[in-house]
Amino acid sequence: RDTFCSYGVMELCVRELAPQISLLKEKGVSLSCVRTCVVVAEERPRVALCAVFSKLFAPLGLNSRAVSTSFGCRVNTAICMQGAASPDPATVYVDARALRNDRVTLVEKGAPHSIALMESGKLLPGVEIVIANPETRGQCADSHLGEIWVACSHNAVGYFTLYGDEPSLHTDHFNARLTTGDTLKRFARTGYLGFLRRTQSITADGELHDAVFVVGALDEALMLRGMRYHPVDIEATVIRAHRKISECAVFTWTHLLVVVAETESAESEALDLVPAITSTVLEEHHLIVGVVVIVDPGVVPINSRGEKQRMHLRDAFLKDLLDPIYVAYNM
Repeated sequence: RDTFCSYGVMELCVRELAPQISLLKEKGVSLSCVRTCVVVAEERPRVALCAVFSKLFAPLGLNSRAVSTSFGCRVNTAICMQGAASPDPATVYVDARALRNDRVTLVEKGAPHSIALMESGKLLPGVEIVIANPETRGQCADSHLGEIWVACSHNAVGYFTLYGDEPSLHTDHFNARLTTGDTLKRFARTGYLGFLRRTQSITADGELHDAVFVVGALDEALMLRGMRYHPVDIEATVIRAHRKISECAVFTWTHLLVVVAETESAESEALDLVPAITSTVLEEHHLIVGVVVIVDPGVVPINSRGEKQRMHLRDAFLKDLLDPIYVAYNM
């Protein structure tokens, strides 16, 4: 009755099974027995994909509350989870402009520059979370975005390497201490930026709970114009820029923003994508796109969990291995 999946599996199901829902229903396929389908992810919950997945399989009996999220990473694979008995996951709307300055400012749904963030779940028993400034290692206030640090008995204790122990890496990742607040407790650094928020939802035991909101990976954040941008937000803008763009990824190169966009269009049509991308990104994020690379579908590397491998894509770009349809430089 309980199952686990990844966003990659969900995308595959949506893409391949959408045309076959009626046929599956005629054959008696039923998902009414599924109590919980937990999406295991090391990223910001994909609100839109979860909604599309739930709606698509509702005719087969999938409960609207069956799909839930969890958050874990290398240092702790089970930090928080949204179970069947939990209240509906909280969704908050934050100001994207404030988020670029590591500030968490709640706004109303539909407000200009708002981003929807869904909680990753309720903290599991025995798990303690603090939000820390990744540079100063001080504990962040509620209104600040910071790195998620976790203290728990089932934290990992170190990395195994073929090159011997690295004490500095071990201490930095698995025995980090705050410079303010509780300076004695040891935490493991997740490498993900987020914040905690006390929700208004009541749990089964009648209490409010602290919800974890994951914003993005610290090492993938783009520092541009002195502000921190998250790739998923820029990529969402690029996808909306033109209906012919099927997938995209962004990264930086010598302080320039690089956009790699996939399309099935011919080269003559691909040229139309460049002004659409540059103007939309400038309008929504006030960023100048330094390089636009138009490529065939399947070029953006995606792992088995459905996560984009942006650094692998950057390496391929630098080695001139992308075989692009068109490249536009705005330097």
